[in-house]
Amino acid sequence: MTKPTLRLWSTAALALVLAAPGVSAEELRFWTTEEQPERLAKQQEMAAAFETATGHSVEVIPVTESDLGTRATAAFAAGDLPDVIYHTLQYALPWYEAGILDPDAATDVVENLGADTFAQGALALAAVDDGYASVPVDGWTQMIVYRKDLFEEAGLEPPSSYANVLAALDALHNPPEMYGFVAATKVDEAFMSQVLEHVFLANGVSPVDENGFAPLDEAKTTEILDFYKAIAKASPPGELYWDQSRTIYFAGDAAMIIWSPFILDELAGLRDSAPPTINDDPTSTELASKTGIVTNFAGPSNPDGAAWGDVRYFGITNDASTDAAMEFVEFNLSDAYTQTLSIAPEGKFPVRRGDGENPTAYIDAWATLPVGVDRKAPLGDLYDPAMIAEIVGGLDVAQRWGVAEGQLSLASKMINSQVINRIVRQYIDDELDAAAAVAALNEELGAIQ
Repeated sequence: MTKPTLRLWSTAALALVLAAPGVSAEELRFWTTEEQPERLAKQQEMAAAFETATGHSVEVIPVTESDLGTRATAAFAAGDLPDVIYHTLQYALPWYEAGILDPDAATDVVENLGADTFAQGALALAAVDDGYASVPVDGWTQMIVYRKDLFEEAGLEPPSSYANVLAALDALHNPPEMYGFVAATKVDEAFMSQVLEHVFLANGVSPVDENGFAPLDEAKTTEILDFYKAIAKASPPGELYWDQSRTIYFAGDAAMIIWSPFILDELAGLRDSAPPTINDDPTSTELASKTGIVTNFAGPSNPDGAAWGDVRYFGITNDASTDAAMEFVEFNLSDAYTQTLSIAPEGKFPVRRGDGENPTAYIDAWATLPVGVDRKAPLGDLYDPAMIAEIVGGLDVAQRWGVAEGQLSLASKMINSQVINRIVRQYIDDELDAAAAVAALNEELGAIQ
């Protein structure tokens, strides 16, 4: 890349450099969607620490996530972009293509810190020609949450594949005392869309390729439909989404659910608004101790599997004071990385695992960060090291429809249309056979532009 290589300086050395003739401190602007007061305060503390270390001041500017796209587009048109933007995956490639982001700067930061210290899935989601659109900061992957104790008692393998889930349904589904699964079936809930994308990814099926809409393969899609019908039939009756799945699992009445990692503190009785009810103590860690998780999930046509991932990035803009902006990003991913993750550890998995000296330094530090709302405890005290490794390991294989193909916008329109939810539900309810369901999916998804 053409940008100069940067390094983090010691405070004393940097003070001497800044005092030299012709060298001046920069005033950076940083947009962040972490706008809750306590999260904003932490970012302001980190900005102050960066100024102390480097002399560069940083104005931390909160931006509501739903407004981020329009704000960035307007600022770009006015030539008034901030130096660094903390942003979601959905903006990485479109902003690169629009010229908002400086990929040379982002790529140099990744190379300076060491590309091999990052989760490779998180890097791949922002990959562009010869580098990266933005620098990964944190992320999380959707998980299959399951009763590890019941699986072990029954001699079952973890639910890491369609086949293993179906075997567990045969062994554990015994309603109303125990449901094998709580599958998302409420068509108008985004939760069902998210779960279905996860299940489709697991079998290697996507409705888009580099040219746009890609007709779904009937055989592979039928495998998906049959699997989803099986877990839906092993679920309680009714319109089910995230609320019921959590409530039923917390009561000890479900063997498996699909959920985000934001359930991890609740499982351990750390949030009064969502207590486990498996026993009479809403603060008990019993359910957490009996729970396992799977991030990488595989279907019969995709034995390598996939994880549905959500990653956040630091984007260095084309209006930035580039050298200082790069230094700010490097600081937040090294000296201040533990503080960065501490903003919300249960949803900020470390996408940078360690440094050149200790390849797991940041995973180890993250596991000590307290999580919870009404009570606090480190994840490392609640879950064993193997489970911590599984939690963060999903980011190595994180995927989303349309990212690699440059069709994230089209894929998002397909997901948001809820066409897939509706037709899958028709198949679950035996209103369509598999061939008709695949044909309907292809017809309706193919009409979306």
